[in-house]
Amino acid sequence: MGRNRGVTDSSAARLQALFEGHRLTPTQRRIAHSMVRRAADVPFLSSVELAELAGVSQPSVTRFAVALGFDGYPALRRHLREVTPTEPVADTAAYNEYQQAVEAEIENLRHLASVLADPRPVERAGRLLAASRPLPVLGLRAAASQAYGFAYFAAKVHPDVRLLHEGGTMLADRIDAAARAGATALLCFALPRHPREVVDALTHAKETGLTVVTVADSAFAPVAKASDLLLPAAVGTGLAFDTACAPMLLGRVLLEAMCDGLPDAQARLEEFDARAAARGLFVE
Repeated sequence: MGRNRGVTDSSAARLQALFEGHRLTPTQRRIAHSMVRRAADVPFLSSVELAELAGVSQPSVTRFAVALGFDGYPALRRHLREVTPTEPVADTAAYNEYQQAVEAEIENLRHLASVLADPRPVERAGRLLAASRPLPVLGLRAAASQAYGFAYFAAKVHPDVRLLHEGGTMLADRIDAAARAGATALLCFALPRHPREVVDALTHAKETGLTVVTVADSAFAPVAKASDLLLPAAVGTGLAFDTACAPMLLGRVLLEAMCDGLPDAQARLEEFDARAAARGLFVE
């Protein structure tokens, strides 16, 4: 089990800031991604342990530290220990594993709130999604429910939303069809474990001329290289299966930003409400 979850939020933010501005190789991005996911533990890991966590060689970890401007991994670890809070933000030692999972998600949401202090990336994404007719929304495996939820609500205000939640050989065909129909952007939800098929699909989407907007668990996720605009929202890893409250909320924030770019969004919602009332669609 990881160390106290209370330090995860600030630790992850510091790591993200440390990596920004560096041109990292795919292997180095993999190391960075692993470090963000285990932010609270990283200052206490040896280079061998970090290599095992990231699935790379120990020399790759050393080269990664040098790429960040340190003399080697010990210097990087020393830096991380110096900037890690000595006092945890919240004492979760007495919490059971279920409570710890909830606390971890609360910290993920706090980190998302701090990221949204600069609304420009989300506002830009909203404009891109609003302008795309049709709007393909991609999410496979663990991310399928995120894509479905976004597409369900987006269809109430956007005239043509196309959900892509099943993989296979037809996926590229459906992306091609959306591009031929006039799509200019594609929204992707990408969560661990990242299917290779998603990376391939995003690469194909970019080749067809679509602007790829991705909601992922980290700015260093494998889909980053195939995305034009990546919006990170961390997942919780304290249970057997990851929890994704922050990516879901970020999806709703994107919906709000998209509505701002659709002048008839409110009229569409009112029209839907009128039809739903006439049909007796809802019991309340």
